[in-house]
Amino acid sequence: MEIDYVQEFYNFLKYELNMSENTIKSYVFDVNLFMNFLEKEGVDLKSVDKNVIRNWMTERLEHTTYRGNLEGERSLARRICSLKKYFKFLLNKKYISENPFISIASPKKRIKNPDVLYAKQVAELLKANRERTDELASRDQALLEIMYCSGLRCSEVTGLIITQIDFHNRTILIKGKGGKERVVPFSENCKKYLLDYAKNLRKKLEQMAGERTNYFFLNSKGKKLTNRGLEYIIESISKKAGLSLGFSLHPHVLRHSFATNLLENGADLRVIQELLGHSSINTTQIYTHVSKENLKLQYDEFFPKK
Repeated sequence: MEIDYVQEFYNFLKYELNMSENTIKSYVFDVNLFMNFLEKEGVDLKSVDKNVIRNWMTERLEHTTYRGNLEGERSLARRICSLKKYFKFLLNKKYISENPFISIASPKKRIKNPDVLYAKQVAELLKANRERTDELASRDQALLEIMYCSGLRCSEVTGLIITQIDFHNRTILIKGKGGKERVVPFSENCKKYLLDYAKNLRKKLEQMAGERTNYFFLNSKGKKLTNRGLEYIIESISKKAGLSLGFSLHPHVLRHSFATNLLENGADLRVIQELLGHSSINTTQIYTHVSKENLKLQYDEFFPKK
């Protein structure tokens, strides 16, 4: 019966609240995580109380993700938000008599500056990938260039359609979160690598698949590149390059690096907000903290020691 509740919740989010498919998937994923915990603990849905919820929260904070990191407060806060909505839905439908999540507070989020590559590290990464001799190197170079030069989200890269790219004006029309559109430029150097990939390797990959596709970036079998596939490619490039960064190289690191390096070179924060597609300037504000941290590192490295 509980599975039916989740399906009904899915329909509610989709048809009554008109949420996007990706947002709905996140909600349902979080709900299913909690339902699996209840099944493991032998707890009925109607028996959920604060103690059960706190035990689940403790387990989540001790959970190791596929990247080898502990699940953070930010992820847990999102899951609690999903479950509050789910249990409110169950209460409104009278499937439960009270909402045990109503007084549960989300864990305080530790403010952690995003990992970034600074100009020298980016140059080393791009140079190392250019020296590869395997056939897929040209696609990977195009990926690195477009993510660093335009600050695209992972999903914006994998969902990129050929017609979104204006090579003449060196711009990309991006349809971001909530269907919001923005135009993002890319560099002349980036243009060179995009065209090289488009005219050569991409055609071969498409022929290999035996069908035409409008997606710009393809995997080794000529199919649409997935988000997880992109993450794997970027992580692999870092390992092949032998870069010692102190953190895993992830597509979002390149997006963070794009924003931070723009800020350090004098770009206005409002411009960076527009380029990144942030709805609030507060989200973009984090890069001022990253920039200040880098200034301190530069000071400690180069100021004469007494």
